[in-house]
Amino acid sequence: MRDEFVKVALGDRSYDVHVGNGLIGRAGAEIRPFLARPRVAVLTDETVAEMHLEALQAGLAAEGIGNVTLALPVGEATKSWDMLERTVEWMLEERIERRDVMIALGGGVIGDLGGFAAAILRRGIRFVQVPTTLLAQVDSSVGGKTGINSPHGKNQVGSFHQPTLVLADTGVLETLPRREFLAGYGEVVKYGLLGDAAFFEWLEGNGRSLVDGDLGLRTQAVRRAVEMKAEIVARDETEEGDRALLNLGHTFCHALEAATDYGDRLLHGEGVALGCVLAFEMSARMGLCSQEAPVRVRAHLESMGMKFDLADIPGDLPDAGTLIDLMRQDKKVVDGQLRMVLARGIGAAFVAEDVPIEVLESVLLDALGSS
Repeated sequence: MRDEFVKVALGDRSYDVHVGNGLIGRAGAEIRPFLARPRVAVLTDETVAEMHLEALQAGLAAEGIGNVTLALPVGEATKSWDMLERTVEWMLEERIERRDVMIALGGGVIGDLGGFAAAILRRGIRFVQVPTTLLAQVDSSVGGKTGINSPHGKNQVGSFHQPTLVLADTGVLETLPRREFLAGYGEVVKYGLLGDAAFFEWLEGNGRSLVDGDLGLRTQAVRRAVEMKAEIVARDETEEGDRALLNLGHTFCHALEAATDYGDRLLHGEGVALGCVLAFEMSARMGLCSQEAPVRVRAHLESMGMKFDLADIPGDLPDAGTLIDLMRQDKKVVDGQLRMVLARGIGAAFVAEDVPIEVLESVLLDALGSS
């Protein structure tokens, strides 16, 4: 099976996203051209280190590249000031220089934290994303958004700092628990819903086989999702316009994540999928899309064995008013007005300014009533 390459076109900061099987074992050859000296810093988490660090180090050693490694605790809580400080101080202690490269080996937490640390260390060093989850491969590893969480909300502190290279090894997806893979699939579905109806239809036909392990289908899905994100990022790197489309489902998602304390009750990709259902339901109630569109979205998620209703989230949820207050903390609020990504149909998302709160409240009340 051949590898796939997607270019993120950003002028002199352009980079490739390399999608294929076995890339971690070939990382040394992929990264060698970008090194000023044969030494890298590797940031990972404890679980990923157990599964994939040895293969990465062997791939580096094959090209004569040494490494220093820091493995952080697993979980969303790692995207914190404390862990950012620990990471930066570790790189300084290891004398990582401005021309050096850091490798972020892990899921979205390590990619976001590592990218932010790279952005601020010595006013910016280069880094390579080696995402090990489906969600990170199709979303957080591409586009240069980096950051940490705050008590005030998710990803409230960060910067845009583009990677030098992304190595999306689809082979490592076989090590993911099914729930985590399905959570990442929620982000894959999002791309079809926001801008490619044909891709969503392809997922309806191939999603089950993709989840069940078909490596060829997985590579196709990752490539198409990355392609779509790369096109949007190239047009709007810092989210002044079109890039906001990538937030389809996220305003709902971030509120639900905050309401569940960013814990295991709701994984990010699960929240995105639920958020897409709610965004399409809201769009239908506003007369923007057909009543059949949210039904079709919900039906696909259900057929995949995914969360598709707020009732699927274990435990109690706050009331609609509290969820709306959490949504108002979202970064997409401008001048106090809530902006959301809604849709005129599957594959036709747009950014809605100053959404009607009464419609939002009715959607949430009905969703909570069924939970």
